Amino acid sequence: MADQEQTQEQQPQKSKMNIDKLGSPPKSNPSRYSQGGAARFCCLCIFIFLLLAGATALTVWLVYRPHKPRFTVVSAAIYELNATSQPFISTSMQFTIVTRNPNRRVSIFYEKLQAYVSYRNQQITPPVDLPPLYHETKSTVALSPVLGSETVPASAEVVNGLMLDEAYGVVALRVVLLGKLRWKAGAIRTGKYGVYVKCDVWVGLKKGVVGQVPLLGAPPCKVDI
Repeated sequence: MADQEQTQEQQPQKSKMNIDKLGSPPKSNPSRYSQGGAARFCCLCIFIFLLLAGATALTVWLVYRPHKPRFTVVSAAIYELNATSQPFISTSMQFTIVTRNPNRRVSIFYEKLQAYVSYRNQQITPPVDLPPLYHETKSTVALSPVLGSETVPASAEVVNGLMLDEAYGVVALRVVLLGKLRWKAGAIRTGKYGVYVKCDVWVGLKKGVVGQVPLLGAPPCKVDI
């Protein structure tokens, strides 16, 4: 009987020792949870900032979105068009080109502008440098460059085609403007963009006629930026 009582007294002690060996339940680490909450808060702040910045940029773009300038040839004068000495031709022409800035809030700076004339996709005048141009909002500017005045090489197709068209009385020409432009909205200026303007015109021209010639067709120019 005494042995049984001793055994019963030892069993609770062994159970207590086993519990001590297992150890107490793990304690939570409050610093780890606080760090995770701070990281989530920072990510949320960054997301809100990017969202607001994107919405602001979209609003500014919609308000100040620039539209392409418009170009139209309104008059032409032919002072010389000699295509009789193959493989060269000598020309001297003047075109009045009206350009319109349709933007209400955006002005335009033109830089490194050049102009030349082509016929059947072949250049028949050397490029002429035009002065820099500042185009204010909702304004119209007229350009009247004199193109040519030098002898340039030309293919037989160009020479023969010009002679035939001149005899017929209608010559199809293309006036080309190319250069760089910048958009300006308030204090903001964009980088430089290439601008390429193609103006197809049909002029009434008879052999021996010098000076102002009628425009038989001059649709709005095609503008690529």
